[in-house]
Amino acid sequence: MRPATPALVAPPSSRRSPASSGVPAAAGLARDAGTPLATQLAERFAERIGQRLLTPGSRLPSVRECAQRHGVSPGTVVGAYDLLQARGLVEARPQRGFFVREQRPQRAAEPGGNARAAARPAPVDATALIRSMFEAQGGLPAPGMGTLPEDWLDAALLQRALRRVAAGPAEAWLRYGDPAGDVSLRGALSRRLADLGIAADVSQIVSTVGASHALDIVSRTLLQPGDAVLVDEPGWSVEFARLTRQGLRLLPVPRGLEGPDLAVMEALLRAHRPRLYVTVSVLHNPTGCSLSPSAAHQVLKLADAYDLCIVEDDTYAWLAPAHATRLAQLDALRRTVYISGFSKILTPQWRVGYIAAPRALADRFIDTKLLSTLTTASPLEQAVAWCLDQGALRRHADRVVARLDAARARTVTLAQVAGFTFVTPPQGLFGWIEVGTDTERLAQKLMDEGWLTAPGALFHASAAPSSLMRINFATSQDPRFWRCLRRTAGHT
Repeated sequence: MRPATPALVAPPSSRRSPASSGVPAAAGLARDAGTPLATQLAERFAERIGQRLLTPGSRLPSVRECAQRHGVSPGTVVGAYDLLQARGLVEARPQRGFFVREQRPQRAAEPGGNARAAARPAPVDATALIRSMFEAQGGLPAPGMGTLPEDWLDAALLQRALRRVAAGPAEAWLRYGDPAGDVSLRGALSRRLADLGIAADVSQIVSTVGASHALDIVSRTLLQPGDAVLVDEPGWSVEFARLTRQGLRLLPVPRGLEGPDLAVMEALLRAHRPRLYVTVSVLHNPTGCSLSPSAAHQVLKLADAYDLCIVEDDTYAWLAPAHATRLAQLDALRRTVYISGFSKILTPQWRVGYIAAPRALADRFIDTKLLSTLTTASPLEQAVAWCLDQGALRRHADRVVARLDAARARTVTLAQVAGFTFVTPPQGLFGWIEVGTDTERLAQKLMDEGWLTAPGALFHASAAPSSLMRINFATSQDPRFWRCLRRTAGHT
């Protein structure tokens, strides 16, 4: 089984042409340059390998396919591959083709001559995914992105909030903030959670540097290396990688339309006795599905029976109905830890997230937070609190949801006209589509055309080919993308 290529990638900004053309400026090689075409092609692959956009074990296109894609002779491609082999970047496997080699850095030896144990490999290269999000800023729309487009966000609201905070006394900014987080934010969050039917007072809430930091705090507090943890599959690969790097054993639970496969979940609980289940109940990434009330009750019954703590990641809360079923609401924060943040609705720049938990756990989470970041940024937390208390965030979210509904309708039509089907009902920010071919390989071709995509292999805890692809409804409204996807998928 070959490793998943982190194909949620975008070509460097220098490769993009103006949006009107739909083709990156460097889609073709420079024939009038002083550098031979084989060298140019080898450098292009070397760059992607160096950035880990092509990971070890990834298969390069066949000589014929690569020649057709770049408009060169097969001999030029063979020359490029020979150069990559000479640099130790790829290897030829008889009757199979060319593959990216594992680059093994030299490891220092422990006293006594024993080599230091290598870190447990992550299922995907999470850092490549994160870097790709920054590289994808600007240029063509990015159907594989996980955030809203910049022009959907309210910069004026952010400026008003910061001015309001800056107008107040600044003396408190000269010392560390409250370890639990700014009290005005925690008070606003308590009221926000009450609107969702989740009762949590300020002593149960801990602020964090975004939702990802919150997830890290919880797992580092409650788990030890070697512990088992249940995760949804498909799910978010960055979370899979983070947990694996922490030395935890992932136990994937198939995620369906109503929620997790309860029979598989109970079998894993019985066999492995995991201590934690990390899940997205509402507008699950990548399927867009939400937990049904009946499934939620069954999950909580299993948690009681097997002494399981549930971490509920509600990252997309502002895009979902307030009445959506949440485990923390039904459980009253007894066995659940609720996590959310504001990067998906306000701005990715404001790294403000939070944990709501039983009081005893909240104190332990504060201890872990102190060891990782000491405290968090009070001015930003106060700005978020102002947005919440003034109702400005609610009004902004309502506008975004209305715009997203319209974008989703347009995108669904474009997808269906292009011949693609949705395997789950289109909801929320993401669509889960059937493409009919290996989307991991397809993503590399689309990258050559300037389109950032998110193939299905990225959303599985173990590498496996997938014909599914996640799209962002807000960034998939360009007909050129669907024409390119149809054309490219038809020749894969």
